[in-house]
Amino acid sequence: MNQPEKIAEPMCEQSKDNFDLLEIMIILAKKKRQLIGVPLIVGLIATAISFALPNVYQATTKLLPPQQSQSSAAALLSQLGGVAGLAAGAAGVKTPNDLYVGMLKSRTIADKLIKTFNLKKSYDADTQEKTRQILEKNTNIIAGKDGLITIDVEDKDQKVVARIANAYVEELIKLSKELALTEASQRRLFFERQLEQSKDRLAGAEVTLKRSMDTRGVISVDADSRAIVETVGRLRAQISAKQIQLNSMGTVVTENNPAYRRAQSELSSLQAELSKLENGRGSRQEETGMPGNQSGLENIKVLRDVKYYQMLYELLAKQYEAARLDEAKDPAIIQVLDTAIEPEKKAKPKRLIIVLVCIAVAFFATAFFVFTSEAKRRLKMRPGGEAQLAELSANLKF
Repeated sequence: MNQPEKIAEPMCEQSKDNFDLLEIMIILAKKKRQLIGVPLIVGLIATAISFALPNVYQATTKLLPPQQSQSSAAALLSQLGGVAGLAAGAAGVKTPNDLYVGMLKSRTIADKLIKTFNLKKSYDADTQEKTRQILEKNTNIIAGKDGLITIDVEDKDQKVVARIANAYVEELIKLSKELALTEASQRRLFFERQLEQSKDRLAGAEVTLKRSMDTRGVISVDADSRAIVETVGRLRAQISAKQIQLNSMGTVVTENNPAYRRAQSELSSLQAELSKLENGRGSRQEETGMPGNQSGLENIKVLRDVKYYQMLYELLAKQYEAARLDEAKDPAIIQVLDTAIEPEKKAKPKRLIIVLVCIAVAFFATAFFVFTSEAKRRLKMRPGGEAQLAELSANLKF
């Protein structure tokens, strides 16, 4: 009859060291003033602080950047062997969205916005760099999977925040007009420069031709010599065009690229044909083609240079015209899907959330403190409890 009682005693002792549901309720009831009072005081303080924080407003604009279009210059590839498709590889390094997001985050646009809205004064910043950092912190620019770019701007001024968001788009449009961003724009700019150089060289060759005519009279060239001059001029023009292509491709692709190797092979073939013509029958005809003298040879050389620059200019002019037409058809227009409007409500601070979070944290912190204190009290009541607490404190020290 006494044996069950002996078994129950250690169970009762064990229960004194652990918290069961009833004991937890008793502890909470004993410390109800702390558990209610501390969170309440913290909540009142958090309410006062949250109302002291200034209102922050957010304005959002969404835009659709221009997408890269396929070039239509394939019909003229026979002239330069694929130079028209050169810039497509360069344009594919980054997606259009990444490119425009980078421009929106650039220092150039940031400085223009700072100057336009006098943000240095608004942000109470003493340096331009600090003003940029605050503007960057208040701005969120992301490229979504839907192809749209979203610009979120936060500011304390309810009326200015929408204007800043829309100004981002305005400055982006201005900057994009100054830069060649699309494949067609890059290609048009490339051929425009090459065409200008070829035009200057052609003008110089024509001036030399005119001087030769004034000095030696009208140039008389037989049919065979004229044919050789035209052939040499065409080959030299094609070689120059091919070299332009290779030099430009070298900044985009490696030498192992199939298109690059094919262009190299075509250049070698053209150079071999020209060398054969100049060192063989062609060069001999240049020396004997004129009825007489050194004057005839000089006339052929001048005419050959003019023919060369004429043909090169014609090749580049065709490619430039194709690039210009492609640029006109390219949808390089930044389209605004949603214009930022003046926000009706503040975005921050979320006062109710701040207060509720502070109250919850205060309650759980107080409850933790209460249960920790009770656990320490019980530990001290156990034999050797003081020594265990001292050991715990010593181990917690760094």
